[in-house]
Amino acid sequence: MPQVRRRFVWEIDWNLLRTFTVIVQEGSLTAAGDKLSLSQPTISNALRRLEEHMACRLIDRSSNYFRITPAGETLYNECMAMFAIVAGLPELMEKDQNHISGHVDMAFASHVECPFLDTFLADFHKAHPRITFSTTVSSSRSAAEAVLNNEAALGIFLAQEKLDDLEYTLLYREHFGFFCGPSHPLFQRRISGFDEMRRLDYVSFKTDELSGALAPVAALRKQEQLCGKIVGQFTNLEEVKRLIKAGFGFGPLPIHVVAPDVEAGQLWQIPPYTNPPSVDVYLVTKRTTRRTRAQSTFLAALSAAIDATPLESRTYPQPVGGLTSAEV
Repeated sequence: MPQVRRRFVWEIDWNLLRTFTVIVQEGSLTAAGDKLSLSQPTISNALRRLEEHMACRLIDRSSNYFRITPAGETLYNECMAMFAIVAGLPELMEKDQNHISGHVDMAFASHVECPFLDTFLADFHKAHPRITFSTTVSSSRSAAEAVLNNEAALGIFLAQEKLDDLEYTLLYREHFGFFCGPSHPLFQRRISGFDEMRRLDYVSFKTDELSGALAPVAALRKQEQLCGKIVGQFTNLEEVKRLIKAGFGFGPLPIHVVAPDVEAGQLWQIPPYTNPPSVDVYLVTKRTTRRTRAQSTFLAALSAAIDATPLESRTYPQPVGGLTSAEV
């Protein structure tokens, strides 16, 4: 290593890199200070010192302006790679290399319910009991950002748009139906078409639009001219379901997810009864990133399980006689 670079490595305060990473992730010096329990002047001074070490501007900033420079973007990516290496050190130090340990962070959309995944997780835990997991539940967009920023090793969510830096594998396919609650005028009525639904109030997800992840649902609404007032839009399935049950309006929900609510008499399915719109849910990983042994083992096993299982067996509700259970 050249003498100048050796001196740089020994002289830099590595805590500055951690502080810089938090500044980028939080999007402001004030938010980074709150995250690290440090004052804003301390955070500002740390950034200034790091810029002096790097001999370049990392973040353009003022009282009402914050933008990461190209050099800052490069440094942030390198910091995330270094943090991944450090995170994997405990595994490398394991005395018994036949037993893999470590942690896997995951980012899920709010309504991930997949029996195939549940079975896989149970089997994987039996084979690797020393690997632990944590899951953050959020919108699909936030989950994608978590994977992109190396805050999660993988994400499971709907893909509104596919980013070049992420890899998408179809995990399962679900079907959406329209449902209403007990106080709704269509509750417990078996109507034959969409005529009575066209002017009724509507509750849905924020991605229920032709350019969104729920484009198949939006396309059905447009096709059948369901143009009632939208009285609620959410990123979380539980909130959509809550307002539907409360009688705000009818709305789309994954058929297999709300089957217990239908059986309990809390929801009622209305048209379409056949050919419900389908939506794909993806396993998402970052294309170029350094992974720990635990992360690599988990992703390799999950990918192998997906490849070995036909999509029909990962489609919900399960097809019965060539139809989805909603059509039977």
